[in-house]
Amino acid sequence: MREGVLLCFSVLFVCSVLGQVSYSIPEEMPKGSVVGNVAEDFGLDIKSLNSRKARIFSRDGDKYVELHKERGVLLVKNRIDRETLCAQLMPCALHFQIILENPMEFYSVTLEITDINDNPPSFEKSDVRFKISESAVRGAKFILDRAVDLDVGVNALHTYTLEPKEHFVVKLHDPADGSKNVEMILEKPLDREKQEHISLVLTALDGGEPQMTGTMQVLITVLDANDNAPVFTQSVYKASIRENSPVGTILMAVTATDADEGSNGRITYSISSIIENARGVFDVNAENGEITLRRNVDYEKTHSFQMNIRASDDGGLGDSCKVMIDVTDINDNKPSIQIISKSKVISEDATLGTVVTMINIEDADSGDNGKVQCYINENIPFLMKSSTGDFYSLITESELDREIASEYNITVTCSDEGMPSLSSSITLNLQISDVNDNAPVFERSSYEAYIVENNTPGLSIFTVKATDADWKQNARVSYILEDSFVNGVPVSSYVSLSADSGVIHAVRSFDYEQIKDFQFSVKAQDGGSPPLSSNVTVKILIQDQNDNPPQVLYPVQTGGSMVAEMVPRSADVGYLVTKVVAVDVDSGQNAWLSYKLQKATDRALFEVGLQNGEIRTIRQVTDKDAVKQRLTVIVEDNGQPSRSATVIVNVAVADSFPEVMSEFSDFPHDKEYNDNLTFHLVLALAVVSFLFITCLVVIISVKIYRWRQSRILYHSNLPVIPYYPPRYSDTLGTGTLPHVYNYEVCRTTDSRKSDKNFGITGSQNVLIMDPSSTGTMQRIENEKSILDEPDSPLEQKPPNNDWRFTQGQRPGPSGATGGPEVAMGTGPWPQPPTEAEQLQALMAAANVSEATATLGPGTMGLSTRYSPQFTLQHVPDYRQNVYIPGSTATLTSNPQQQQATAQQATQQALPPPQASAQAEPPKAAQTPASKKKSTKKEKK
Repeated sequence: MREGVLLCFSVLFVCSVLGQVSYSIPEEMPKGSVVGNVAEDFGLDIKSLNSRKARIFSRDGDKYVELHKERGVLLVKNRIDRETLCAQLMPCALHFQIILENPMEFYSVTLEITDINDNPPSFEKSDVRFKISESAVRGAKFILDRAVDLDVGVNALHTYTLEPKEHFVVKLHDPADGSKNVEMILEKPLDREKQEHISLVLTALDGGEPQMTGTMQVLITVLDANDNAPVFTQSVYKASIRENSPVGTILMAVTATDADEGSNGRITYSISSIIENARGVFDVNAENGEITLRRNVDYEKTHSFQMNIRASDDGGLGDSCKVMIDVTDINDNKPSIQIISKSKVISEDATLGTVVTMINIEDADSGDNGKVQCYINENIPFLMKSSTGDFYSLITESELDREIASEYNITVTCSDEGMPSLSSSITLNLQISDVNDNAPVFERSSYEAYIVENNTPGLSIFTVKATDADWKQNARVSYILEDSFVNGVPVSSYVSLSADSGVIHAVRSFDYEQIKDFQFSVKAQDGGSPPLSSNVTVKILIQDQNDNPPQVLYPVQTGGSMVAEMVPRSADVGYLVTKVVAVDVDSGQNAWLSYKLQKATDRALFEVGLQNGEIRTIRQVTDKDAVKQRLTVIVEDNGQPSRSATVIVNVAVADSFPEVMSEFSDFPHDKEYNDNLTFHLVLALAVVSFLFITCLVVIISVKIYRWRQSRILYHSNLPVIPYYPPRYSDTLGTGTLPHVYNYEVCRTTDSRKSDKNFGITGSQNVLIMDPSSTGTMQRIENEKSILDEPDSPLEQKPPNNDWRFTQGQRPGPSGATGGPEVAMGTGPWPQPPTEAEQLQALMAAANVSEATATLGPGTMGLSTRYSPQFTLQHVPDYRQNVYIPGSTATLTSNPQQQQATAQQATQQALPPPQASAQAEPPKAAQTPASKKKSTKKEKK
């Protein structure tokens, strides 16, 4: 039956206002029972419970309930006993919060625990004994021990029964304070002689369902008559005690009086009934009624105690009173600080009002002792703000700067208002994360560095240093050389910069005389994102070094002529002979010059000014002084080490110029100058000789190579090729060409020096062969007039589309045929002949002195660079037949055929009637070679 009652419970949704929900469940629910759906009641997404780290925060509520994140419900975690939690308090409730993060939120939950009838009424004693006089009158009252039922409400103690009911009945007396006293009332007088001992059973019944009971045995001893009962002076006694009072403290004393004497008037005090929370706390002196403290009391656990004191005489009569004891609170509890959620690191660019930490403050004391004020240490950019109830939030009050403070130790101190005040504190360590908000800063606004000229390339000049107030990667500084130009040259060709250390190195060796200073810009950039940078100007000053000797400007030292200064013999002391002028391109003291006389023909005659270089006489010139005076002056600078230059000054002591010339005609030149000149001449001669020999060897090698090539081409001795004006022409007009052209060809062994001119149409020419002559050709009268004109160049035009061979006339070996493109006249022109082919063709054509030529069909063509259509594919023996392209004439060396051929050529030379009406072919343009030949002919 009890299990059925435990399973029959209801969950009551009470309210959900401003993030607060209340539930009500009965006690003793089994583990895992559902308390309520907080996700639904608070309108939360179930998935966010895990991501936002939902959890229960409570001082003790998390022992009994737990949050099921996957379902969003509250479950019973452990056995809940209302009597253990709240005792007699009504209502009994658990208060806890559900904490969420990202963002930080909390929801308050109140869980009311309702009572079930799980505790029967119980008596402190199993039996109680009374001594009642037989003279006790009807209606006499006897106070019984009250039973205790831990349940409340309807399940609490309801009534009592007393069995058997022969002499006594039980009655509940309800005082004004609401407590119920159990009284045993005598209904029928006692008779000791009939029954000396009476045993009764007192039963306590609660109002629960099912009803539960508790029993106590009442043992009565009937005594002789005692007709006066003790009476308390007060029915209710009140007292107070401060919590934490020491054990043995006397609270008060109760007093009762008895009108009887003797043993019937001796009163004994005892505690008749006491509530559960007061058991064992107090004790009453049986003789004097003093109530003392047996153990410490705590206001935070129980605010008051209540008990009944019984006064009994030896005759068994008695009376009772109520004692109410209030516990006075003292400030004995410090405020309790508990962190709900906190951040260990916060960015320095966090916005104002960012929640850093949430804490819960609780003081178990009451009144002013429980009022708490919290504050944090000063001069920090944070603020403690009260949220709701005992919850506080630590938020940012002003902007953070990690460079000023990288971390904060925030001390939260909470004090109550008790006297004396108690306080507690915790320290929160908060790290400030860095943001790249600081650019690198150089140690100086500008830098100047010095370097001595003629330095070694790679020498370290200076180091620039920049610091960044940020942290780690944001503070890592890299140095960059900004692009700029110095005298039109990139600055990177002068110096280099180490990106990590900022060390500036010289890339080249500097010369003070070329550049005295230069400046450039260096950028320092941090490693943040985005990176920040700053620039600084670095000026490099070149320091002079004594690396240049003095240069003598006057007198000028020449190697080929003699320069002498004249001093008259009448010169007085201090006469200014000349002045040595010298300069030093160095600067400062390196350019301070001093002049000294190193050697002299007569050192007693001249002196040199130390500072100005003036050469003066130091005595009177006499006739005994030599005419030729040679002075060697050394010029030194003031550098360390010093550098010098020497100059020779020739002085002539004479009064007239002819005397000087006669004396200085054989004056030797400066040996040092002659030695230098000889060295340079020898060096130049050696270089020129080497180049000449090299060129000579190369030319001879080329000539030998060409001679070997020509020997390979010509296997026999060839006759000397004379020049013959080309007068050969095909007068027949047959073949593939509509016109026959004359060619004027000048050939050499080097084709690059060859030349060729086009003539007029061959139909106007007659081939005349004279065996006794060298085979010159005569043109007809109209052509001769044209040739005699000096300024009548024959211009060449490209051949027309009919300038091609037939298959029978195409040169080449027997059976050679061209492709379809060649036959149709649409293909490319053939490749030009080689030099060997051109040379053999020229030699064959020129060998007319050995035989008279007869024209016949042939297969060889002569090609030049002006007529690429004629390609020499096959070269026959030049001692047999010579074929003229475009005609049927053949030159042969057979003597018997020469005469017949000449006669036949004479007949064929007559032009046909229609040939005379044809237009002249295009004139060929004169080449440079042909122009020179025509000029020579005109001169002849």
